[in-house]
Amino acid sequence: MSASPLPQASRLDRVGELQSRIRGMEATRLDSRAVPTHPAFADVLPGGTLREGTVVQVAGSTSLVMALLAGASQSGRWAAVVGLPDFGVEAAARFGIALDRLVLVPDPGGQWLTVAATLAEVIPVVAVRPSGRVSPAEASRLAARIRQRGSVLVAAGDWPGADTVLEVAASEWAGLEPGHGALREREVEVRVGGRGELARGRRARLRLPERGLAAARASAAEGADAPLAPVLPLERRAG
Repeated sequence: MSASPLPQASRLDRVGELQSRIRGMEATRLDSRAVPTHPAFADVLPGGTLREGTVVQVAGSTSLVMALLAGASQSGRWAAVVGLPDFGVEAAARFGIALDRLVLVPDPGGQWLTVAATLAEVIPVVAVRPSGRVSPAEASRLAARIRQRGSVLVAAGDWPGADTVLEVAASEWAGLEPGHGALREREVEVRVGGRGELARGRRARLRLPERGLAAARASAAEGADAPLAPVLPLERRAG
């Protein structure tokens, strides 16, 4: 015999209970609509921060997703990661993500959208890799829930109507000498798009990861009318 589904009131009570528990475990009171992120994004993201109730699309780098989550995690927020089996916990910790406030669902299967929507009810920052094409209707429904709950959705893939779009346009690794050596740093050029004037035409070069396996800004962001600057090789270092 199968169990009877919980009444709607019971489900709502359960969601409210989980929200209260997570708020109680967070290190700080989170009153602002600005969600802190890594300082390397100060000149990249509109306003220099993530914003509650918004969707950020990230293309081309799991490390970029980690760097976006790091500041929010360090500020005391919980984060969830759905559908990214290559999201390594060791690398996440080195970026500064608190593992005791991290929920991982590496393989949600065909239920990824439901899982992400459910987590967004109780987790302030949710990263998800869409499995297949996201329809505008699906994106709109989840975006409405994100706005209602004041969460942040980081989509590691195409997301219709994303508020901000971050794209790794080019990258360059440093550390390999002719025939030998070890990879030490990766410098990437990040382009920014999305809604509103503040989200258009921004770009920056980031070291992702830098020697400490975190992230660092390699150069200041450029204006909307400036041509795309090529990614320059990092200075070669011996040893």
